[in-house]
Amino acid sequence: MEKKFNVYQIVFIGIMSAVICILGPLSFPIGIIPISFTNLAIYFVLYILGMKKGTISYIIYMLIGLAGIPVFSGFSGGPSKLLGPTGGYLFGFIFMALIAGFFIDKFFDKWYLCIIGMILGTAVCYTLGTIWLSYQANMSIGAALFAGVIPFIPGDFIKIIIASYLGPQMRNRLVKFNLQ
Repeated sequence: MEKKFNVYQIVFIGIMSAVICILGPLSFPIGIIPISFTNLAIYFVLYILGMKKGTISYIIYMLIGLAGIPVFSGFSGGPSKLLGPTGGYLFGFIFMALIAGFFIDKFFDKWYLCIIGMILGTAVCYTLGTIWLSYQANMSIGAALFAGVIPFIPGDFIKIIIASYLGPQMRNRLVKFNLQ
């Protein structure tokens, strides 16, 4: 039987959704797909909350954006953003959170496996986003890869390294002060 969330856990999920809402809109436009801090925020949330609560936190962020609150990249929101060219990446973040969160939960003490999980999750997000971008923007898969993946690999790898270094420290501090 599944354990229910207590009030403290629900509040923490809400706070982490707010963190994603703060970092998600911060972006640098470089073409159709902007450089965003959303994935970095998700990685941190996964270290802090774990796979299940971290994924719920991201889904709440998506619902806030769907309602029209400008929490997506470039301070945008609404259904048109989720259904537009970048929507596949936004939905792909759910799978990224599940995959990366699984690795972080299961192999927390093995940083290299956490990195592998974040890379695999990001690759799934890239795949879903590229397919949707190709369809929505009426471009070839190759063109979509060059628009939505290739330019982002170095930055996303840096975000993964930052998260794999700072994430465990954040979680350990929360545990030390009995906040997690």
